[in-house]
Amino acid sequence: MKGRLQDKVTLITGTGGGQGRAAALRFAREGAIVFGCDFNAEGHRETAALMEAEGFRLYGSAPLDLGEHEHAKAWIEAAVAEHGRIDILYNNASAARFAPVHEMSIEDWHYTIRNEIDLLFYTTKYAWNHLARQGGVIINVSSTAAWGGSRVAGIAAHSAAKGAVVSFTRQLAVEGASLGIRAVSISPGFVATPGTREFLENPKARAMLLDGVLLDRPGEPEEVVALAAFVASEGSFITGSDLVIDGGLLAI
Repeated sequence: MKGRLQDKVTLITGTGGGQGRAAALRFAREGAIVFGCDFNAEGHRETAALMEAEGFRLYGSAPLDLGEHEHAKAWIEAAVAEHGRIDILYNNASAARFAPVHEMSIEDWHYTIRNEIDLLFYTTKYAWNHLARQGGVIINVSSTAAWGGSRVAGIAAHSAAKGAVVSFTRQLAVEGASLGIRAVSISPGFVATPGTREFLENPKARAMLLDGVLLDRPGEPEEVVALAAFVASEGSFITGSDLVIDGGLLAI
């Protein structure tokens, strides 16, 4: 039985763990050809091993710094050289630094902008003409930080970058419509990943992070990825939208 994404060449950034790993596994199970990358070579290899255990293959390379536009271009070109086309670009990878506005260093501000919006622009720029050849989908991962402030101090740079992701995605939808390119952003709330486990194991930190989350639990990477898989397959009338998946955080 064929999957919903059978033979779709899918480029996923940040496949070394968390949502990127979950995405690689889910999209492969849906029949996609998954071409990944990560700055973390060991994590990328672990994901490849998990996929191999299920009979799948993770293409791509690591370590790779998508914040360097030459690296992003080379990654895109490698995918096209190996598979002939790009059907889906799933911009998942990001990295941020946190501090209150008055304490944040200029270096940390630029680090966050570089690793949450610049790298997304680079991959999109170099994939655009390939996506336009037969139409395709761009999925950009934003955050509820794009839509509201937080009592957890220190997310100003992160909020600014993720707000830019939402706006950038809307413009991509406008520019891509006549070319058959759909563009959608997804804004998760707090999600349980290896990187957030430390906070979840601290009762005080957990309570603060889940304050206002109606379902009173963090999201799981697989839940976010399930939404992305729908966008890439049955969600053919969705473009230019930001889809919030936050356990009810923004409902209040």
